[in-house]
Amino acid sequence: MKAWLYGEYGGVDVLKFDEKVTVPQVKEDQVLIKVVAAALNPVDGKRRQGKFKATDSPLPTVPGYDVAGVVVKVGTQVKEFKEGDEVYGDINEKALEGPKQFGSLAEYTAVEERLLAPKPKNLDFVQAAGLPLAIETAYEGLERTGFSAGKSILVLNGSGGVGSLVIQLAKQVFGASRVAATSSTRNLEFLKSLGADLAIDYTKDNFEDLPEKFDVVYDAIGQCDRAVKAIKEGGTVVALTGAVTPPGFRFVVTSNGEVLKKLNPYLESGKVKPIIDPKGPFPFSQVVEAFSYIETNKATGKVVIHPIP
Repeated sequence: MKAWLYGEYGGVDVLKFDEKVTVPQVKEDQVLIKVVAAALNPVDGKRRQGKFKATDSPLPTVPGYDVAGVVVKVGTQVKEFKEGDEVYGDINEKALEGPKQFGSLAEYTAVEERLLAPKPKNLDFVQAAGLPLAIETAYEGLERTGFSAGKSILVLNGSGGVGSLVIQLAKQVFGASRVAATSSTRNLEFLKSLGADLAIDYTKDNFEDLPEKFDVVYDAIGQCDRAVKAIKEGGTVVALTGAVTPPGFRFVVTSNGEVLKKLNPYLESGKVKPIIDPKGPFPFSQVVEAFSYIETNKATGKVVIHPIP
């Protein structure tokens, strides 16, 4: 099959296109997916740089966590999906511990049934591919803070892949009383369109200096030391990256198809919308450019690769 891979850790220049990669074998609890679209996440860049090589799968690596596609083969123990089903998911149960050697930036990828969900009927493959890792991260982070109806939240980097979904989930799924979020000047209206009650321009204001404090700060950028100054007494900071300052905590998402199934009704009703970066989708020939772009940390929403041959 055609795939992108790298045989050594490093910058984007280690990525190579290969037309003769072996199609992965399907284990009994897995399905083989014909990949229609795949998405990049910050973890893909960190992995390629060798930031967690001690727990990575062996090289060479076909990168890619997020996938949307069609089931073409099922393992003997698979109960829920059959050939022809349209599915989506994050193919790596533990993001940093033994992620698959053969990821989603390929014509085919093999993945456990429990990590997948039916693709929402109203979304195309590009929209679906951009969701799994980010929406599961957004949801799990909110759950871990004990977020619930009537609470207030501040989202740092509200225009990014995870942040844009935290705003929507906090409002639409968890019933937040007030949602604030930070972005650069050009994305303030975008934050409001997602449901933010207060859009903070980080180029002009320090969020921790504002008089308003929050029950939860969801730090999707790596500013925990400042985030802890923006919470109410007894409040919580959940961080995805960077050093952690108490009472903040950090977590790494666990991929879980059940979370996607739980959120599918909100996606199908249009209450929660996937956000695809307007520079994309990037064609399969431009995976290097897509990696370079996501590593600027300037993407709005998700960086998606489509079509895949």
